[in-house]
Amino acid sequence: MKHNLSGFLHWKIGLCFGILIWGLSSCQQSGLVEPETTKPDSQSAQPKEALSGGSGTVYATSRKAFSLPVSVLSREQQTQFFVGNSFFNRNWVAAPASTTARDGLGPLFNARSCSACHFLDGRGRPPLEQGEPLVSMLLRLSIPGKGPNNSIVPEPHYGGQLNGRGILGVPGEGKVVITYEEIPGTFNDGTTYQLRKPTYTITDLPYGALHPETRISPRTAPFMIGMGLLEAIPEATLLALADPKDQNGDGISGRPNYVWDEARGTQAIGRFGWKSNQPNIAQQTSGAFLGDIGITSNLFPNENCTSVQAECRQAKTGGQPEIEPRILKQVIFYARTLGVPARRNWQDAEVRRGEQLFQQARCSSCHIPELKTGTVEDIPKLSNQTIRPYTDLLLHDMGEGLADHRRDFEANGTEWRTAPLWGIGLVEKVNGHTFFLHDGRARNLTEAILWHGGEAEASKENFRMMKQTDRQALIRFLESL
Repeated sequence: MKHNLSGFLHWKIGLCFGILIWGLSSCQQSGLVEPETTKPDSQSAQPKEALSGGSGTVYATSRKAFSLPVSVLSREQQTQFFVGNSFFNRNWVAAPASTTARDGLGPLFNARSCSACHFLDGRGRPPLEQGEPLVSMLLRLSIPGKGPNNSIVPEPHYGGQLNGRGILGVPGEGKVVITYEEIPGTFNDGTTYQLRKPTYTITDLPYGALHPETRISPRTAPFMIGMGLLEAIPEATLLALADPKDQNGDGISGRPNYVWDEARGTQAIGRFGWKSNQPNIAQQTSGAFLGDIGITSNLFPNENCTSVQAECRQAKTGGQPEIEPRILKQVIFYARTLGVPARRNWQDAEVRRGEQLFQQARCSSCHIPELKTGTVEDIPKLSNQTIRPYTDLLLHDMGEGLADHRRDFEANGTEWRTAPLWGIGLVEKVNGHTFFLHDGRARNLTEAILWHGGEAEASKENFRMMKQTDRQALIRFLESL
């Protein structure tokens, strides 16, 4: 652990420099200066439909809409939020470096900062052109079998995640080529559509061929809004929503993913990640620091180097751990307190009709509209909040079309977590794209619905059978979230 004076001064100077770079408007959004539109004059007078994130809902529709703190933080907590934001956005550098508070990049990595993947705290996307590197997307790797604590078995030469970049002297693990097959389809009214099915090829492998049974699972970076609220949903609530044997006969059989909690040394219900493979924000954040940036922490102290990666194992490190606990704590706090934007246009007649169609199509059987948080002792303002995330955080069989054929703890190769829908209508504004699903194959919300299968097959068919004006109304509803 680094406690030297030089490192502390570099951290303080870097933070002040970050304030100057980020600018006054960002300081306003972080809470250091009163923001213009964090909340209305009388929040209690707002209709419940607008309060996606409970009393901490933020009122913004700009490109910074996903980057605001929940509106009920104290001044001290707002400062914590801003410090965490500073390190979330700061690039890490290779060791040894004079900036000891943020050295230790790699040896293998995908990005130099958290925000490189979660740009403006929003959603990642696949490459737009051939040859463009994966920036806000990655490939999980494993082979069949069960590892310690029911975890995956990493690919022997490349580990559990492909890292395409390396620091000086350390070869990156390869390049990814994505090709798409266009699949035609037709709505019931005769309107045609095209879906695109991706295929992933890994080339330029410097550490030998992949294991012949390697399973590859692409993952785009999800947006980060409301994570603290999702973490605060009581376990009993999730278990009450689960119906693994479909005892009510509705065709929906959601179930929790039981994963390993590193800090507690026991199993826990997963909540985060595309397959709910992380139990809490602290482990999700620490795992991303290691897997994506190559930064070790107290929770994950060992570098991601396999036995055949000699250059990786011999590379200089940034200390043990490479991210100091106080800095990691601030980044985790930042992730826990990102606010959820309020709904827009919820009173519009077409949006209202789209909401009814959403329910009639039984989309709300998995995308549960309303949940309530429990008690959060260190951030009381997250407690007992009625929120509208449109998720149950459970695993559902989504059919062969979306299958990655890769298990992840209890999740099998066709199961995925119900993705929260709050904020989905602002993705284009914040991130400049409308690529959805775990691998970004869907180019818009309509395609995302049409890829649903398995337990969601009936809902997808209900949508496909709708007339065009009804489909448009349902999409308008999603865009209001």
